[in-house]
Amino acid sequence: MKVANTGPWPRTPEEAIALQDRLRTQVIARNPRPPHFRTIAGLDSAYDDDGNVVAAIVVLDAESLETVEIATARGTTDFPYVPGLLAFRELPTTLSALENLSLTPDLLIADSQGLAHPRRFGFACHIGLLTGVPTIGVAKNAWGEYEMPSSERGSFSEITIDGDPVGRALRTRTDVKPVFVSVGHLIDVETACAQVLSLTPEFRQPETTRRADRLCRQLLAESATGRA
Repeated sequence: MKVANTGPWPRTPEEAIALQDRLRTQVIARNPRPPHFRTIAGLDSAYDDDGNVVAAIVVLDAESLETVEIATARGTTDFPYVPGLLAFRELPTTLSALENLSLTPDLLIADSQGLAHPRRFGFACHIGLLTGVPTIGVAKNAWGEYEMPSSERGSFSEITIDGDPVGRALRTRTDVKPVFVSVGHLIDVETACAQVLSLTPEFRQPETTRRADRLCRQLLAESATGRA
């Protein structure tokens, strides 16, 4: 899979914030063409206290939810841990994993925020711009204000930041805590939520996220074993 040339990565939080502020105006929060997603990829990454980073991409068939392809990468980071800037610890290794894919998925789902971010430019927005592929952020926790949606699967409520709608708290399982969906790029929130529901036939988290997360944990454990 081809990924846009990123150029040099920010080295400081100040540079990273300036980049987010510059790029956020390029996010497209709508479907530029009728959506047709045959393959959907889950993106996840993890890192340890020594700055070792692993990233995993798991591509599923949108109808059967069978795994089509897997790609991984390992890297390191010395970018500081700053809330709102965690993407800069994870993006370079995630991009390496994407470049290891033989196909280009029709949709990317990141275990992160998209527009539901203090600068309206979370990890899902950034990866969407770099790949040019429709992207959704599906986070385990909310960044913003929301009311708890009703208990039934499929119910939702708006997430707002400073009064602006930035995503939805979406109930994927009845009587289970919602997930927090926001647009990354090239998709609207209605389509995003519909796709998340199609990927959660049994569990709270999308199958894309569950499988990528499991693979990341395995990779990180292997890295720790190799250093022992």
